[in-house]
Amino acid sequence: MIAIEKQQITAAEVAVPCAELETTLAFFRDRLGFQLQAIFPADAPAVAVLAGHGLRLRLERGAEGGPGRIRLLCREPDAVAGGERTLTAPNGTRIELVEAETPVVIPPLRPELVIARMSGAGAFDAGRAGMLYRDLIPGRLGGRFIASHIRIPQGGPVPDYVHFHKIRFQMIFCRIGWVRLVYEDQGPPFVMRAGDCVLQPPQIRHRVLESSPGLEVVEIACPAVHETFAENALTLPTGRFDPEQDFGGQRFLWHVAERARWQPWRAPGFECRDTGMGEATRGLAGARVVRPKGAVETPRESHDREFQFFFVLEGRAMLSCEGTHRLEAGDAVTIPSGVPYALDHCADDLSLLEVTLPA
Repeated sequence: MIAIEKQQITAAEVAVPCAELETTLAFFRDRLGFQLQAIFPADAPAVAVLAGHGLRLRLERGAEGGPGRIRLLCREPDAVAGGERTLTAPNGTRIELVEAETPVVIPPLRPELVIARMSGAGAFDAGRAGMLYRDLIPGRLGGRFIASHIRIPQGGPVPDYVHFHKIRFQMIFCRIGWVRLVYEDQGPPFVMRAGDCVLQPPQIRHRVLESSPGLEVVEIACPAVHETFAENALTLPTGRFDPEQDFGGQRFLWHVAERARWQPWRAPGFECRDTGMGEATRGLAGARVVRPKGAVETPRESHDREFQFFFVLEGRAMLSCEGTHRLEAGDAVTIPSGVPYALDHCADDLSLLEVTLPA
């Protein structure tokens, strides 16, 4: 394969065939606001080049190919064409008028008890940038949540790029190894180590730089399907440090495990290390690491939360919830609201990541 010399490319055009050049040209120019850049030959025009809205079109009379489809991103789509959202050009090209800033859609919650086992062949599947993904909530709770156990076997530089996500909530917890990251207006790159976690607030620009061999992280996001955009105009780090900066009602959080203190958990005989996620999200979500401190079981209870999730970091326990389930390191559990559950036979070395919405 021959590499393309990018510096030699000066522009890009989308070729659109048409039977009648003049009527198609008038449609794009007069109705949609494109500007004519070139037209030739003068005696019998067969090609017209137009530009507008970040797009360059080449109308070609008599060319072969389908009429194509063009999406125009609009601040107020209903104000562009008298309320019509789909237009058809004389050559058959469909013009779709869509919202420029699409809202984050949160699907209705479909609760279920989910137990994801670490054991079993084929648990991890190949994902982007050489990463391996294990799905911890295959049914996505109706599309509302996704939880992934991610590995980078080889380590070293990660072929990532500056990007951002349109999301409601997203966090990453480092289970094993380390990863070097950089975030918009949060200072120079830093290393997140085992036990640390970050909150990635909506649309914060960030990039994964490198990792240790065998890195493992747990990532949780809402909604399950969300848009990711490359950011080509911003270089990280930005040279700024603003830890209180607001990103969609949340602020960036880097929780460092070795600086945290342990405090009583809601169940007697257990303690937790709170990550500060509740404060950073203004109560939207909470994340903490839980371990026994003298007890071997929790009281039987139910919850009324939107999301209740456990990931076994170390040790083992038994879960009593619609039956009895043995939990070992690497297993994950999502518990629906209103369903009684309890942990018992908790090993001394048990360590759980707990994530809840709300905090």
